[in-house]
Amino acid sequence: MIIKQRMTAKMDKPFVVFLIGMRVNKFWKFHKWIPVAAAMPRMIKELMINKDMGLIHAETWFGRTTIMVQYWESFEKLEAYARNKDAQHFPAWQDFNRRIKSNGDVGIWHETYLIPKGNCESVYNNMPRFGLGKAGELIPAIGNYHHAKDRVTAGRE
Repeated sequence: MIIKQRMTAKMDKPFVVFLIGMRVNKFWKFHKWIPVAAAMPRMIKELMINKDMGLIHAETWFGRTTIMVQYWESFEKLEAYARNKDAQHFPAWQDFNRRIKSNGDVGIWHETYLIPKGNCESVYNNMPRFGLGKAGELIPAIGNYHHAKDRVTAGRE
C-alpha cells in the first residue's frame, strides 16, 4: 500500500545496519554461484522464524551484484548468528570457503554499521513501508520530524 504522506522511521534503540551481497564474476559457472545465491533465503527464513536471533528486517535487490540490507538489534546478535554452528550461516560460509574461497568465480561482501540511538534519519513519500520504515516505527514527518536535522535531533532526546 502506497502511503501518500511524508513519513519517517523512528528507532528507539541502537541498531545495526548490515549490508551483504554477492557478485557473479563468471556467469557461466552456474554450479558455483547458484549455491551461494540459494544460501541467503534459507538464512533469512531461519532468522524470521527465530526472532530472538536479532534480525529486525531485510530488503534485497538482485543483479550481477546483489545487495541485501539487514537491520539487526545488535552487533552481538549478528556475530552470534554468524558463528552459530547449528544455524544456516556457518555451514554456508564453510561451503563457500571450501568450494570457492578466492578463485574469482563468485564475490561476496559485507559492511556493518553500528547506529547509536538518534543517529539515523529517513524520509519516505509516496512509498509503501520500506527499509528502516519496516524495521522501526513509521510516523509522519511533521512537526519535530519535518527536516532531516530535526529528525536526527528528535531521535536523540
